[in-house]
Amino acid sequence: MRLFVGIPLSAAVIDELKAATARLHSGGDGFRWTAPESWHITLQFLGNTSQEQYACVVGSLRAVHSRSVPVSLEALGCFDRAGILLARVRLTPELLLLQERVTAATQPCGFVPEARPYQPHITLARGKGQRRDLGELKAKIRRQPDFTRFVAREFLLYESFLSSAGAHYEVRERFALTETLLCQGTTLVVP
Repeated sequence: MRLFVGIPLSAAVIDELKAATARLHSGGDGFRWTAPESWHITLQFLGNTSQEQYACVVGSLRAVHSRSVPVSLEALGCFDRAGILLARVRLTPELLLLQERVTAATQPCGFVPEARPYQPHITLARGKGQRRDLGELKAKIRRQPDFTRFVAREFLLYESFLSSAGAHYEVRERFALTETLLCQGTTLVVP
């Protein structure tokens, strides 16, 4: 199975991204547009995973304790060399800490963290085939949307299924993030 770990988006952000991409999308534009139900913020791509690794990953991720994470989208942008249109996500200390804890948890299962710095984003479209020119698409981004901030209260383990129509994702496991409350000098952790 082909797995990755990610944060699901709030309904409000999905609606805002739908509106933004509707203004950019045109038939025959040479891009494969991702479906709204597949939008997420990747924490770690695991790739091909054996059943033994799957069991290890699930157990290790269940042991990850982290607070809920405030999430803010910044702007639409591109990874030019990869031919990807995306929505950038602000890299906050809370988001980075969760990403580091996830990658540390999967290491004993045989997964190596990426050497590149973590760049949280949401993939909206990919150039088909050899198409990598994003100039026309960039020109359509006249005004950056204002995105709603949300709080991630869970992260998910997804399985990815590839086809000629693009990738399809299914949730395999859910992992709750906790909320920390201060109550008369006592710290309470609420799952």
